[in-house]
Amino acid sequence: MGEPVIESMAEVRSHLADAIDRAHRDDTPTVITRRGKEEAVLVDIDEYQRLRRIAEQSEDAWLNQLADAAEAEGTTGSVSLEEMASQLRSHHG
Repeated sequence: MGEPVIESMAEVRSHLADAIDRAHRDDTPTVITRRGKEEAVLVDIDEYQRLRRIAEQSEDAWLNQLADAAEAEGTTGSVSLEEMASQLRSHHG
């Protein structure tokens, strides 16, 4: 992936097709600023989908670690899902 190009929203608006082509053809993202603050990034759809997969895999791995840790701690002091729902209802009711 190339170094990102930083442009204002007005600049990107004036040549959006070029920014999309740059993301797709050159694998170069465009960081879009508004009032000097970075607001968004324009990337190729394949790169976006790759990043989504990585994020989902990381989240799954994190949840699996939490589940493994909870399982290793055992069930002492735990409550069932029904008990938790009942407690939440009584707390909010």
